[in-house]
Amino acid sequence: MVRAVVVVTLAVALVACGDDPSRQEEVAARGASVMPFDLDATTHGFDHTDTGGVQTVVADDPNDAAQVTLVREHLREEADRFARGDFDDPAAIHGDQMPGLARLRAGYAEIEVGYIEVALGARIVYTTDDADLVNALHDWFDAQVMDHGEHAESGHGS
Repeated sequence: MVRAVVVVTLAVALVACGDDPSRQEEVAARGASVMPFDLDATTHGFDHTDTGGVQTVVADDPNDAAQVTLVREHLREEADRFARGDFDDPAAIHGDQMPGLARLRAGYAEIEVGYIEVALGARIVYTTDDADLVNALHDWFDAQVMDHGEHAESGHGS
C-alpha cells in the first residue's frame, strides 16, 4: 500500500515537473540564487543505492578550477545542513512539496550524510537502514533529475 502511494505521488510529480522546459527554467533561475556554481558549467548526478543514494556535482570543464571550488564549498555546506535536517535550499529551488522532502525532514536523524571530494567536484553520500527513508531519498533524487533536465543524470544502481 505504501509503495503504491509512493508510485502515485511520484507519477503526479513527474507529470507536474516532467519535461516541462518552463519548469526547468524556473528551477534554474531559483537555483542560481542558492547554488554558487554555474548550472550550465556543471553536471549533477543522482545515483540510487540500496541504502540511500549518492549525489555528485562536477565541473564539465576539467580546467575550470573556479567551478570545482564552488561545487566543493557548496556541497560541503549542504552535507552539513542535511545532516541537521535543514533541507531549505533544495526546497527553495524545487518547492516545499517535492517528493520525499517531508519524509527526509522528519527522518533526518536516521540518515548518515557524508561529504567526499572527487575529481572535478564533490559528492554527498546518504545512508540509512530505514526502507521508507531510502524510498524518500530515491523520490527526492528523481524529482531533482526531472527538474534539472539536461544538467542532471540519474543512476539506479545499487
